[in-house]
Amino acid sequence: MQVNWRLIHAARNSYAVLYAACEREGFVLNQTDGPADDVTCYSLTSISASRYHDEIAGADGLTIVGGPHATACPREVADYADYVIVGEGEFTLPRLLADLREGGHGRIPGVMTGDYYRPADTVVRLDAYPAFSEFKGYIEISRGCPFSCGYCQTPQIFGHCMRHRSIDEVARYADRHRQSRFVTPDAFAYGSDGIHPRFDRVEHLLQKCRHRVYFGTFPSEVRPEFVCDESLGLVNRYCANTKLHFGAQSGSDVVLERLCRGHRTDDVVRAVELCRDFALTPIVDFIVGFPFETDDDQRATLDMIRWVARFGKVHVHRFIPLPGTPLAGTTARPLLTETEKCCGKLALRGKLTGSWNDPEIRFFRRPSNDIP
Repeated sequence: MQVNWRLIHAARNSYAVLYAACEREGFVLNQTDGPADDVTCYSLTSISASRYHDEIAGADGLTIVGGPHATACPREVADYADYVIVGEGEFTLPRLLADLREGGHGRIPGVMTGDYYRPADTVVRLDAYPAFSEFKGYIEISRGCPFSCGYCQTPQIFGHCMRHRSIDEVARYADRHRQSRFVTPDAFAYGSDGIHPRFDRVEHLLQKCRHRVYFGTFPSEVRPEFVCDESLGLVNRYCANTKLHFGAQSGSDVVLERLCRGHRTDDVVRAVELCRDFALTPIVDFIVGFPFETDDDQRATLDMIRWVARFGKVHVHRFIPLPGTPLAGTTARPLLTETEKCCGKLALRGKLTGSWNDPEIRFFRRPSNDIP
């Protein structure tokens, strides 16, 4: 049975991880630019899903779809795909492929097909699966998030309890290459419950990595309240990056509270100032156009964007009501003219990137200043 993987730019790291997991069970995921015999696998975001709907629905072979959108909207995806993987794929995908190879109907936990669905009966332990094999990916060091930010799919997909790859396993994969980058919702939360940092464990991890490590920057980030003398001291002492990426999301404390962000604007200001003290360039995320955002809220965000741009760089994105999140089904509010003008001027000066007008850009183009 030939198993194919539909190449999608936004799913590069998923391919690296699932290739390694499937390879161990005797399945090779062959790269393709479209559906092919016998089985083709897809990983879709909620933004990219519509681009591949007709292709999947018209495929001659079997189709398996996973990813954030499949987990958030399994019934919708099951209407045009043969099998939908709901949740994590490292265990479920090889298990499904083995069942199909033996002539089964794919009716296993964690898979929706036809009128069948049972939730997955396993949770992925990161150490049980390789970070990557033949195709190098970023090293996923943590999974899950204890927060419930209104716009974010992460806890809906991976749960609220953080799980971590062990220090020895992270170091083993990191030492295979001259430089390594990590995937995690919050780099400074490594080894902790995600609320109370354990910087001793972060330091132990960094000490074990012998080659260049980029920590707290693309493709991961940190939370602003975890930015402190101790955490930044670790970055300066052990890491290669001269930038630090964290999310402010709004310049309004009222908006932050409604989003359940778990921090305040004071935490963002303090994080930016500390980055300056440690000679690190802050790269700060903002989201504009929340449905409950008032003009004053948006102007407060705009003021903070201007201030951050004096000392670092800014990513600004238009709010997207992603399925499976607390704000699913809402509508982004229009942007103020002054917001659009300010973002445009800062972008021309090289101080701002993002997709404040076209939200799809954030999923199909990576800003050049993401790379440390």
